[in-house]
Amino acid sequence: MKNVRPTILRLLSGMASAREIQLYLKRFSQLDADRFAVVKVGGAILRDRMDELVSSLAFLQQVGLTPIVIHGAGPQLDEEMAATGIEKKLVDGLRCTTAEGLAVVRRVSQWENFRLVEALQSMSVRATPIHSGVFESSFLDQDRYGFVGKVEGVHISGIEAAIGADSIPVITALGETAGGQILNVNADWAANELIKKMEPYKIIFLTGTGGILDERGKLIESISLSTQYEELMRQPWLHSGMRVKLEQIHDLLMALPPSSSLSITTPDEMAKELFTHRGSGTLVRRGEAILEHDSWDGLDTDRLRALIESSFGRRLAADYFETTHPHRVYLSEHYRAAIVLLHEAGLTYMDKFAVVDDAQGEGLGRAIWDVMRAENPSLFWRSKRGNGVNEFYFANADGARKEGGWTVFWYGIGEWETIQSAVDRALARRATLHDQDQRPRDKDTP
Repeated sequence: MKNVRPTILRLLSGMASAREIQLYLKRFSQLDADRFAVVKVGGAILRDRMDELVSSLAFLQQVGLTPIVIHGAGPQLDEEMAATGIEKKLVDGLRCTTAEGLAVVRRVSQWENFRLVEALQSMSVRATPIHSGVFESSFLDQDRYGFVGKVEGVHISGIEAAIGADSIPVITALGETAGGQILNVNADWAANELIKKMEPYKIIFLTGTGGILDERGKLIESISLSTQYEELMRQPWLHSGMRVKLEQIHDLLMALPPSSSLSITTPDEMAKELFTHRGSGTLVRRGEAILEHDSWDGLDTDRLRALIESSFGRRLAADYFETTHPHRVYLSEHYRAAIVLLHEAGLTYMDKFAVVDDAQGEGLGRAIWDVMRAENPSLFWRSKRGNGVNEFYFANADGARKEGGWTVFWYGIGEWETIQSAVDRALARRATLHDQDQRPRDKDTP
């Protein structure tokens, strides 16, 4: 990994801040090599966007990261089955597979695997084709589905050997029985079982749409399952394939460590999704429950103090909890993110928005912000000029005013007199955060 840092800085300088790059470098470099990422590639991506896929995978290898790639071949199978006169038959959404159809499945799947490996190797990317030996399977129901398998076990020795040689394993979703019978395994099922076995830090589903879309066809940037899943599943616009996909993602992430996350994106945006807070697709995490309190009672203020000081890198005033009377406190269940709101002359002021370093980029900050904003139709707050979170604030505020070393933000406040009052109050607030080696100053970050 010694040559990784300058390469990432060069390739990502146009799409990420130095702080983001350093954060992800630190995070990925601490992972076991085989736990970095599993990338699920649909057949349509192999057919239509091979160049973009290869370019993104080449980039990852350039920076010293080796993803595990598993692919399907649905559209190619449809085309080849039609060409050979085999009628496509679906039962419960699964492709029924006769002995004749199985030969086509095997041939097409292996051919698509070779195409991807050859394309990678043509870009000087080390890649290893893996067609068998991974998914130990049994017949799902031979009378009903034919030669369709369900995964009973996942064997990773071949995958580990490839990663140990810094070669990207490219896996075909074919199963084998204990007796050696090849079976057609749904690529999503195979990918899910592989992911459960490997427990990767990142899971990436590459699709043409690049994410989950809302009722207006707009990309949903992040989903915290702990706070948003039930509400999403009640939405009438979430139906058919998107609904099934979200259910599958929920079940998958609930079977993995909380640190795992799943991104749905396009091949050309994969690096941006991996290495920037803003991302480029839909980031889905298990998340943490967001708890609400209207006082400090029942809270572990020592843990909350540690969270705030860790987030800001500064010392919280010793008397903060004695002299500050919250209107509402939003707190993640494991004390990794918090928002403290105060009442100021009939207005709501955000006094603290803190997220620990190891949760940044997870979507936890966005999740707690969304819960807070849904319950507070108007808000004002201040932030130091140059604060890395200001880009987020500008994107989520109705207006902002810069004065001295501060920017005061607001949303939901329409009258100019009220805005002026909010700005004056924000700028006049006393310091509650101080540098570790200095005496308290007049003003500080919110």
